[in-house]
Amino acid sequence: MKDEKAVVFVVDDDMSVRESLRNLIRSAGLSVQTFSSAQEFLASPRPKAPSCLVLDVQLPGLSGLDLQQELAKGGVQIPIIFLTGHGDIPTSVRAIKAGALEFLTKPFNDEDLLDAIQQGIARDQRAAPKQREDKEHKFGEIVGTSAALRAALNQVEVVAPTESTVLLLGETGTGKELIARAILNLSARANRPFVKLNCAAIPSGLLESELFGHEKGAFTGAVSQKIGRFELANGGTLFLDEVGDIPLELQPKLLRVLQEQEFERLGSTRTLHVDVRLVAATNRDLEQMAAEKQFREDLYFRLNVFPIRIPPLRERQGDIRLLAQHYVDKYAQRMNKRIESIPEETMAALCSYSWPGNIRELQNLIERSVILTPGNVLQIQINDLLQSNPISSTTAGTLEDVERQRILQALQEAGAVIGGRHGAAARLGLKRTTLLSKMQRLGITRNTNYTSLTRKEGLKELPQPVKS
Repeated sequence: MKDEKAVVFVVDDDMSVRESLRNLIRSAGLSVQTFSSAQEFLASPRPKAPSCLVLDVQLPGLSGLDLQQELAKGGVQIPIIFLTGHGDIPTSVRAIKAGALEFLTKPFNDEDLLDAIQQGIARDQRAAPKQREDKEHKFGEIVGTSAALRAALNQVEVVAPTESTVLLLGETGTGKELIARAILNLSARANRPFVKLNCAAIPSGLLESELFGHEKGAFTGAVSQKIGRFELANGGTLFLDEVGDIPLELQPKLLRVLQEQEFERLGSTRTLHVDVRLVAATNRDLEQMAAEKQFREDLYFRLNVFPIRIPPLRERQGDIRLLAQHYVDKYAQRMNKRIESIPEETMAALCSYSWPGNIRELQNLIERSVILTPGNVLQIQINDLLQSNPISSTTAGTLEDVERQRILQALQEAGAVIGGRHGAAARLGLKRTTLLSKMQRLGITRNTNYTSLTRKEGLKELPQPVKS
């Protein structure tokens, strides 16, 4: 297998970091070689297998940025993922502009690093170029052959080579970030920065700084200069997820940078010019929000240049088997397990479930099931699926009513617990911050009387939360 032969190089002067990264990367089924300095890495031969480089910015002697430049001078093409501290961000900007694949700020999320490594290995220019040209590989990890998915991917192929803004429309968990990466991979900016930001996960008071950056002393707590996401994405692509959650007062600044490609950091009067392609995503109805004055109409029109609707999983029943097998293979390999089959009755239950959390819910279920499976036949706790409503051709109430009901149902099943492995967020296939944002929008707060709400919605009473 290609992934088994792939090699990940790690250059970091901290022995504990090297060991931690070695164990993490090996857990994903990849080979890894570690080095304590840039000089040590340069002196070692590179294998013929596809590879990528995980590189610390601050190194003794030759820095990470210096190593990047040395490799470029020598014509050595290898995808680089930088690991940075907060103080290294200006350096990272230069590294990204010089062609680095991605940077991750310490402490980083293990899943984000592994995803970046897989992207790097796939982009290694020496790694089976013919495969990258094949249609089945051009969309990365997107799995499925259904007509609904093919229609969306056909639109991706049309718009990707252009510089136009793309608006991805779809429910939470449908794979909007994977579609955004597919647009990047098929564009002329494929080897340039890909910077992402979930607008719903950032408090509104900090979102402006995240987007545009700030100068030291711009506000209380601004102890150093911060580079914003637009500046980091200069020359590349910026993916703004949950763009419908951007506050109204910040929307004119976003509109300006989209139209003029210029902005100022907070606390600065110097105008910065950038070249950024925007891919935005939302699970909300921006057209209706604009009509109700909850979203600027001019910004909506600027974002809605090329909308692509991402189908929910319930409209992709033919893809559920493929997705289930894909995630079984992925997590079994990562956990060094050998799972050879999925029982047909289990697969039938998966295909009849409505998947309110879409692909993310399926992915979380499969990961949990792989962990709990002792043998080589996948074991899934399907009681919840069997008790849930199967896919129906009609849905009562508005989409907001349905979403609210699903959240209340998940809270009921989780005993009103939001986070954790068995909380409502995990049951819905959502991040905890995303669920909290949805609860706030739908008027479901931590102090909500869930019992009265579920009676009103026609659901069972929620058990009262148990104090830990």
